[in-house]
Amino acid sequence: MKIGIIGAGRIGGLIGTLWAKAGHEVLFSSRHPESLAGLVQAAGGTASLGTPDEAIAFGEVLLLSTPFGYLPEFGRTKRDAIGQKIVIETGNPNIARDGAIAQEVIKSGQGTGLYLRKWLPGVRVVRAFNTVWDPILAREAHRAEPRVGIPLASDDEEALRIASQLVIDAGFDPVIVGALDLARRFDMGTPVYDTGMSGFEVRKSLNLPSN
Repeated sequence: MKIGIIGAGRIGGLIGTLWAKAGHEVLFSSRHPESLAGLVQAAGGTASLGTPDEAIAFGEVLLLSTPFGYLPEFGRTKRDAIGQKIVIETGNPNIARDGAIAQEVIKSGQGTGLYLRKWLPGVRVVRAFNTVWDPILAREAHRAEPRVGIPLASDDEEALRIASQLVIDAGFDPVIVGALDLARRFDMGTPVYDTGMSGFEVRKSLNLPSN
């Protein structure tokens, strides 16, 4: 599968590398793509680099791993280019970094999913990879069972299915929580956030059926 990485930092760079090593075609992007040469070399395979617009054009699936405060602008400026591509969004609101946007989301108590609906209308967005820090993901990818659980939420069933397979390809256990508004169940501050729980433990904590 062709995957465009928008935001090739700690999470985007790591997950993109895991996908490249699993055999996917991955394009890492930056406004200064030449800065990603080392990352692309380490990812190996058919990994390549480009600009964010080139990543959007390239990918069947996009991994959006940018500061949360960028999401409204991303929706305004990139929605038409995205079309029916699947967007996996990984960010968390941080008031110190994201300012008033993060403050609004956190104080509303409604959860990130409702804001993703608002900012990315019509986009096939999946919320995932926001609960586990990159050192744990790097250390625990493809470990023996039970694998680290990655909660997912989306309003699009096919997008959930594809994203779940990509979670497996990266070496983790996908935990489908439900529609996008239910992403609030694994936002920052919830019992499953920043724990490194196994998929079994995440399902138990969220009272979801076990596989």
